[in-house]
Amino acid sequence: MVVKKTKATKKTVKKATVKKASVKKAPVKKAPEKKVTAKKAPKKVVVKKTKKAPSTIANNKSKIAPYKPKKKEKYMSAAMKKHFIAVLLLWKEHLKDEMKKTFDHLKTKGETYADPVDRASQEEEFAFELRTRDRERKLISKIATSIEQIKNDDYGWCESCGDEIGIKRLEARPTATHCIDCKTLDEIKEKQLNG
Repeated sequence: MVVKKTKATKKTVKKATVKKASVKKAPVKKAPEKKVTAKKAPKKVVVKKTKKAPSTIANNKSKIAPYKPKKKEKYMSAAMKKHFIAVLLLWKEHLKDEMKKTFDHLKTKGETYADPVDRASQEEEFAFELRTRDRERKLISKIATSIEQIKNDDYGWCESCGDEIGIKRLEARPTATHCIDCKTLDEIKEKQLNG
């Protein structure tokens, strides 16, 4: 009998993967933080003043009522001129009072601060007030010109077209020298030129 040799073959045994049981970790609790407050240097208390609105004729409206023309009253009659002179003079006095208050304020608040930020803040406040007063100084000049125009019977008439400026416009802007149409055209041209 013939015996056949057979090779022994190794069977590969697959290893079973062992799953590890997942261990649920409790969330890590952080130790409560201790509040450490650094000692701060005492801050200088800065009292901010509310900025005054630029002086306008609107501030004085309560003192002088708007002019109401009578029926068939001629434009720029004597009564109308008298009204606008009163409005302009009151406005001028108000502006002068504001200028005086500003200069007194600048004189008395001329203290110097050691902190550069405080100095810069003070200088910025002074510069703002001076710019405002410069605009008001120019406005006082326009008011004087308007009063002269009333005396010369030129007040209330447009410098460009010669038409009436209108009572409502003069009540809103007593120093106006152009009617609303001409002023609008000027602004459109200026906008187109300056982009």
